Parts: sequence; structure tokens; C-alpha cells
Amino acid sequence: MSWQAYVDDHLMCDIDGNHLASAAIVGHDGSVWAQSSNFPKFKPEEITAIMKDFDEPGTLAPTGLHLAGTKYMVIQGEGGAVIRGKKGSGGVTVKKTGQALVFGIYEEPLTPGQCNMIVERLGDYLIDQGL
Repeated sequence: MSWQAYVDDHLMCDIDGNHLASAAIVGHDGSVWAQSSNFPKFKPEEITAIMKDFDEPGTLAPTGLHLAGTKYMVIQGEGGAVIRGKKGSGGVTVKKTGQALVFGIYEEPLTPGQCNMIVERLGDYLIDQGL
């Protein structure tokens, strides 16, 4: 299966008539493996900051998680595994795998829990596959 199929079929899937606003799979080095057509153009330093928070949980909390210049307030996550951010009625979930970061960005009516489930389920699958 191509990386784009993971984004199209698993991350942008329909959940109760709703779906993520955008999604991507990005290598630890910031290279885009696959993304939805509307995934925001992020800056390399934003991926570097996210990777640092996975290595040193809590480093993003004071400044927020930035993605394509949009600032998300960092909320509860799982140190070294998942970072969750909130902005207004939407937010972002980032799951780290052995080689990649799985991103899901959501807006209402999709709930934070649904976004977490979509992103973390694919991330866990990729980890199980050694990716």
C-alpha cells in the first residue's frame, strides 16, 4: 500500500459522516511521505520542535505547538508518543512512530476523541509494522 493510500483511506476516512480537516505522514526529518491536498505547508523548524518535544516531553507547553504558523495550545498527551493541541473548536493530534509522525487536524463537528482514535490507530499499526 502506498503512503498516500494510508492518508486517503485511513486518516481521511469517514466517521459518523465527518472526517479530519487534513492529515499527513511526515518522516522524522520533516520529509512529507504523504498528505491530504489541504494539509498546511509547515516549516522545517516546526517539525524540529515537535521532535524535540517527543524527546523531552513538555518543551512545547510554554510556547505552543506551531504548524504552518498556526499556534495550538498543547493539551494532555502521552510523553514520547502523542502530542495533542487545541485551537478554538479544532485541534491537532501527532503520533510518533519509529520512522514517522502521523498528523491529524480536525474541526468541529469531529471531536478531539475521534481525531485521537483515527491518528493513534494508524500510528499504532505502523509501529506494529516496524515503521
